[in-house]
Amino acid sequence: MKALLPLILLTAATPLAAFAAPAPLAPQAVIKMPGGARGIGFDDIGYVPQLQRVTIPAGTTGNLVLMDPVTHALTVIPGVSTAPKVKSFREGTTSAMYAEGYLFASDHDPTEIVTIDPKTHAVLGRTPLESGPDYVRYVARTHEVWVTEPGKAQIQVFKLAVDPRPTLTPETVIPISGGPESLEIDDRRNRAYSNLWKDKTVEMALTTHKVLAEWPNTCKGSNGIAIDEARDHVFVACGEGKVVTLAPAGHGKVIASAPAGAGIDIISYSPKLHHLYVPGARAATLTIFDVAASGALKPVAEYRTAQHAHCVADDNAGHVFVCDPRAGAILAIDDH
Repeated sequence: MKALLPLILLTAATPLAAFAAPAPLAPQAVIKMPGGARGIGFDDIGYVPQLQRVTIPAGTTGNLVLMDPVTHALTVIPGVSTAPKVKSFREGTTSAMYAEGYLFASDHDPTEIVTIDPKTHAVLGRTPLESGPDYVRYVARTHEVWVTEPGKAQIQVFKLAVDPRPTLTPETVIPISGGPESLEIDDRRNRAYSNLWKDKTVEMALTTHKVLAEWPNTCKGSNGIAIDEARDHVFVACGEGKVVTLAPAGHGKVIASAPAGAGIDIISYSPKLHHLYVPGARAATLTIFDVAASGALKPVAEYRTAQHAHCVADDNAGHVFVCDPRAGAILAIDDH
């Protein structure tokens, strides 16, 4: 990879300044979001392989933006959020995912899930929620949509049917006392993972909706999660400035830990490259880690981002995107 840290030959005469870490690299492009000149409360950006697009829920602009990860061309789907006025960056649409031919995005005012046809860009339906949404995720094994609702300390579960039209039917709720923060699905192993706000990661069963375990993760503040299904690793972001690797097969044992820029929230993982992408919102950096088969974390590059740049997504092919909320933009980084 181009951004590997340089090798320094150590001698007795080498000045101490020579050991200073190299300056962070610059992003390759800045992509401005339509309507985002005053800032956008980005949160859960992601990548949809079926559409070959990055999903960018654009907060109070009311738009869901789809971006080509190679050309950076934007497709704007308007009218996702119905909030007419900007009161808080947390309003509008902040999370989206793809399931069975449709897109499902959050709306904060009113609290609901919005169903969208990605071909026609039409809003097909709105499903009320019990509380404000955070993460929206799809469980293929059970044809369900899970929505984290931190205000009620729960995950709301909906059954998804698509014939004759996409419909979400409330099925159950999963209580998560002290959370939930983040949500990732391991369909292969019938597992879901979320965090409590402080120092634990929660393991759940997809088919029974039961909380199976709470694993100490050594964080002072637990935030984002990423998973490596093939190697059975769970990566947890600690807001104070580190990431840890947990081993589900080892009952959540911490098998690795590494420091990164302070203010870590959302993280992303490429199973093809075995790279973990870790933005530090307070440090204004993105650290890229190479992840060994053992789960060990080795920093290989650092990029300059922006203050409050807390969310990241990648397309599993070296195209990495970090949000810049204050500028209403996406920072593009080439990890090749």
